Amino acid sequence: MDASFHLGRQPILDRKGELVAYELLFRAGNLSNQAEFVDDYLATAHVIQNTFTQFGLEHVLGNRLGFINFSADLLLSDVLELLPCQQVVLEILETVDITPQIIERCIELRQKGFKLALDDVIEITDKQRAILPYVQFVKLDVLAGTLDQIHLSVHELAAYPIKLLAEKIDSPELRDVCMALGFDLFQGYFFAKPSILSGQKPSPSQSTLLHLLSLVHGDAKTRDIETVFKLAPDLTVNLLKLVNSVASGIPAKIDSVAGAITVLGRRQLERWVQLLVFTLQGGNHGVATPLVQTAAIRGKLMELVALQRYPLDSSLHDKAFMVGMFSLLDALFNQPLAELISQLNLSDDVRDALLQRKGLLGQMLAYAEAVECEYPKDTDAYPECTPLILEAMAWATGLESTC
Repeated sequence: MDASFHLGRQPILDRKGELVAYELLFRAGNLSNQAEFVDDYLATAHVIQNTFTQFGLEHVLGNRLGFINFSADLLLSDVLELLPCQQVVLEILETVDITPQIIERCIELRQKGFKLALDDVIEITDKQRAILPYVQFVKLDVLAGTLDQIHLSVHELAAYPIKLLAEKIDSPELRDVCMALGFDLFQGYFFAKPSILSGQKPSPSQSTLLHLLSLVHGDAKTRDIETVFKLAPDLTVNLLKLVNSVASGIPAKIDSVAGAITVLGRRQLERWVQLLVFTLQGGNHGVATPLVQTAAIRGKLMELVALQRYPLDSSLHDKAFMVGMFSLLDALFNQPLAELISQLNLSDDVRDALLQRKGLLGQMLAYAEAVECEYPKDTDAYPECTPLILEAMAWATGLESTC
């Protein structure tokens, strides 16, 4: 199975030629700059997943707006609640039938702070007129329409406090026409073709996701949910990226999975897992890779060492597990560790332990790595650790069988 993920990103410029937004687009691969899909819902689900939990919002958008296409089903779903309303523009696809239900939903989304756009408009229809009071952007397909059609649409839309975006501009002449007509924003091949962002991911097994979904849906205890993450470092990384994307500005840094779950909230967590289940194609069918299992064992070993030495410091126990598990992320994702954890808003002691083996957590990590090198060849070097590593191995094996 192809473990890569891809995202198309096309610039949107203002009248000064400055970059103000991107349209985020589904891409099946990094060689074809085309949206090869037949399902609008699935395509947008992949865009959301890759933007907010694979690459991370900061990496994809920075401080700019992101335009994302939405079908009727997605507009009406609560998946939208995952998205940061201050930075996402919901593009209502031209295939959406603007019914009273859609209009009511758009009013609700506006009240929640979302920005809305009508996509691929040529001429304003009666149904589109009904929703114009609730949208902030209209994207006119200037390549498909005639000059008279464009002029009439621009004239009618001038009555609304709406920003006009000229899309599919493919020549300097068409750009000049749109500038003269008073468009606010511009997009098209004349300025830039969509670039493709790509990365590699280990795929969480479907059984793990379904187990996690059942726990969240059943309002299980946070500790039980956290247990599932402990055998899935890839899921944990994506969880932290998601927290940073949808909860920007949080005062405290994240130092445990439980803390990330608390910040995100159960409802948001359930939506995210549902999205992952939907976008997952294939998978390992419940079998953890040796590398993932090693990360889980190392994390559990560090947690047990912290528990043995500092039995009353529960925060240290959680941090120790996270450090142990994340210490193998570079091998798991095939990316530099510093680059990976820069997106995760980790506490300073966790970060220092991972990158420099500094502090108490750094000492524990160095100890765990040394134990792995010696065990089981020379258990005399770390006699007190022998029962702990056996317990960690048994725990990881037992946990795998439940996920």
